Amino acid sequence: MNQFTKGVAAMCGEGVSTLVLEADEHAPARARRFVAERFAGWGIADDYTGRLIVSELVTNALVHGEGPIVLRVFRDERDRLPTIEVRDGGHGQPVVQPENCAAVSGRGLQMVAGLAHDWGTRPLMEGGKLAWAKCGL
Repeated sequence: MNQFTKGVAAMCGEGVSTLVLEADEHAPARARRFVAERFAGWGIADDYTGRLIVSELVTNALVHGEGPIVLRVFRDERDRLPTIEVRDGGHGQPVVQPENCAAVSGRGLQMVAGLAHDWGTRPLMEGGKLAWAKCGL
């Protein structure tokens, strides 16, 4: 386990890495490092998009969610694209905000939608929500 990992990190099956993040201001940076390490392990040299996407999804969970943030990173078995999942215990569902040039926030999901090969959100049966994004190569 790496020194930056303050939460619980574990392998959840072949190629699926999970990191439980405390909901604090350090969560996005820890998530970016975690994704960078996973991508490097897969031999993916360009992790910029993955780090941007995870930063936005974790920040959204931090600002609008509740409880710990669970990050999973894996390669989709169907298309082998790196996939990022972020879970939190908040009740509200993420919504892409209309474009507003005067707004000081609210552009994160627009950016994820523009960068990701595919993405989405869904409520969880046990409560909370999951936001996911596939990174194109």
